[in-house]
Amino acid sequence: MPDLKTNVLYYGDNLDILRNKDYFPDECIDLIYLDPPFNSNRSYNVLFRENSGASSEAQIEAFEDTWHWGPIAMKAYEEVVKGPHQEVGRMLDAIVRGLGHNDVTAYLSMMTVRLVELHRVLKPTGSIYLHCDPTTGHYLKVVMDSIFGPTRYRNHISWKRTSAHNDTQRYGNIQDFLLFYIKGDSRTFNRQFAPYSEVYISREFRQDAIGRWYKAEDLTAPNHGSTSRQYEWRGRKPSSSREWRLSHAEMERLFSEGRIKAGKDGRPLLRGHIVYLDEKLGVPLQDVWTDVLRVGNTAKERLGYQTQKPLALLERIINASSNPGDIILDPFCGCGTAVHAAQKLGRRWIGIDVTYLAINLIERRLRDAYVGIDIEIVGEPKDLVGARALAQQDKWQFQWWALTKLDAQPVAGKKKGSDKGIDGVIPFFAGPKEDYKRAIVSVKGGGIGVSDVRDLVGVLDREKEPVGVLLTLERPTRDMITEAAAAGFWHSDFWQRDFQRLQIITAEEMLNGKRVDLPWGKSPFAQASREQEAAVQGELLK
Repeated sequence: MPDLKTNVLYYGDNLDILRNKDYFPDECIDLIYLDPPFNSNRSYNVLFRENSGASSEAQIEAFEDTWHWGPIAMKAYEEVVKGPHQEVGRMLDAIVRGLGHNDVTAYLSMMTVRLVELHRVLKPTGSIYLHCDPTTGHYLKVVMDSIFGPTRYRNHISWKRTSAHNDTQRYGNIQDFLLFYIKGDSRTFNRQFAPYSEVYISREFRQDAIGRWYKAEDLTAPNHGSTSRQYEWRGRKPSSSREWRLSHAEMERLFSEGRIKAGKDGRPLLRGHIVYLDEKLGVPLQDVWTDVLRVGNTAKERLGYQTQKPLALLERIINASSNPGDIILDPFCGCGTAVHAAQKLGRRWIGIDVTYLAINLIERRLRDAYVGIDIEIVGEPKDLVGARALAQQDKWQFQWWALTKLDAQPVAGKKKGSDKGIDGVIPFFAGPKEDYKRAIVSVKGGGIGVSDVRDLVGVLDREKEPVGVLLTLERPTRDMITEAAAAGFWHSDFWQRDFQRLQIITAEEMLNGKRVDLPWGKSPFAQASREQEAAVQGELLK
């Protein structure tokens, strides 16, 4: 079996990465948490409409990130239906036949083929938590039953993710839920506890002479037909339907310590076990979680990511279903809350995401929180060959990769024509009188020419900014270099030097360490707050 890499972020389609057994051999993961994206803000009649009508297609185009029925979904569906897991295939086929070809069944098809792989990589002692919203969660429960088996289902955990909603045509929708499954009979589960409420404490406990809170608990419990603890002790014996909760030796120890009250006759009281509040663990955690607050607008951990989950939520899951040193996998890692929590709690972790912006955001988040942390990123370009491959595969991912490598801030919005010739910006300090200015960045992953240089000069004039950067995959022509030089220089009185107004940097030069020549040797964006940076990236990832 190959060594499993941990503390690693994989950039790419999680299905391809999970199927690579050099990356993920069988039964190698202790705990899986996943929060797969699904756009649930659309009406049900749109979600379940057949994708054959022109109006439906027009609506789908308005939601670029929604999973919809097409060649990729059809391929996933056929892989499951025709694959070796026939019980899963029959279940998915029944759902698709019943609901038709629409966003929901496309989503379920693409999730099913991935959940089959997640079942393969999970250890027999492992657990999986699938984070859902009400739009598709009930269907995912059926899919999970077919993959893991109904007897492996443990809980439907309701998490109150927000306060009251003013939904006029329905009850307020304020919850997400988590489907908790195990793979085998033996699994890791560390019981979790929630604090007692103030109302419960004031009702059940009282203070002793030194101010310590205590209550008296029953020494007996229902015996469910057992007679093993129906012995007589110090003149008392439980009724026929009950038994002592503790062994004879434990009862004697507590009595000698004064932890069991006695009546005037000297015999112990059945409800006489003294329990102190500071010795109790709390209320055993139930399947409704209302005590984990969402990441609010002013929360310290807020990154600006639309669907960011609170760190406390993932800490609870990881503490409950893993132990220090275990391996945690999040195959839809988004802004990286699961891997952040895993690192904090002493677990090893693996994250996967299909967008380079998410991978970059997680890396920055972890390096900010854990100085000196060792992180490996697999799938990002390391050389010019990799950069060319990324540009051919996905021009947007190439653009975002190039911008983050330049410490540039991506411009939100990825629809054609929305950037007005600006792919990214690099804020820099121009001086106390001028404060901050911006270097405008344009990224080109294909053919280039003199017109690209002229266009960028036009953008600088329009935006009244001093410096422009043309980041190009191809080497510039002699005419492009001449045209860039003709743009002249921007002179800074404060910094007492000239800066070339239009700078051309190739991807190869960037990979070798070349950066934009600005007053600050490094972009202040690279030193900006996580909140500012991630708010931009979160918009792009919506």
